[in-house]
Amino acid sequence: MQNLMLLKALHGLATALLIGGALAVVYRWARGWRAGDPAALGQTLQRPWLFAWLAMGLSLLVFPVSGWWMVHDTGWSLGQTWLLSGSVLYTVGILCWLLLLWRVNRLRQAGQAVSAGQRRTVLGLSIVGGVILVAALGVMVLKPV
Repeated sequence: MQNLMLLKALHGLATALLIGGALAVVYRWARGWRAGDPAALGQTLQRPWLFAWLAMGLSLLVFPVSGWWMVHDTGWSLGQTWLLSGSVLYTVGILCWLLLLWRVNRLRQAGQAVSAGQRRTVLGLSIVGGVILVAALGVMVLKPV
C-alpha cells in the first residue's frame, strides 16, 4: 500500500511539472508576443525556459512507467477500455508535443521573425496537444467504465 501511495505522489508531481512547465512556456511566449517581440516564440527554448521544456519532457517520460506500475499494483487489467483509450490519447498527445518541440526548435535555429502562418501552426499544435493530454488526464482520473 505504501508503494501505491508513493506512485500516486510521483504521478501527481509529474502532472504538476507538466502543467507548470506548459504554463510557464505559454506565459513567456504570450508576454513577449504582446510586447511586440517577433522572436519571442523562438526564445522559449533558451535558458531558463529550457528547464520548463525539460521538466515537461521528464514528466511525460515518467507517466507511462508510474502509470503501468500503479495499474500492476492495483490488479487492474490492461485491457480495460478506459486504460486503452487513455493510452491512445496520451500517445497522440506526446506526438503532438514532440512535433511542437521540433517546430519551435527549427524556428529558434532559423533566428528570423516568425510569420503569422508559422505562429498559427505552433499555436494550433499547442492547443491540440494540450486538449488531447487534458482529455487523457481526464480519462485516467475519472476512470469511466
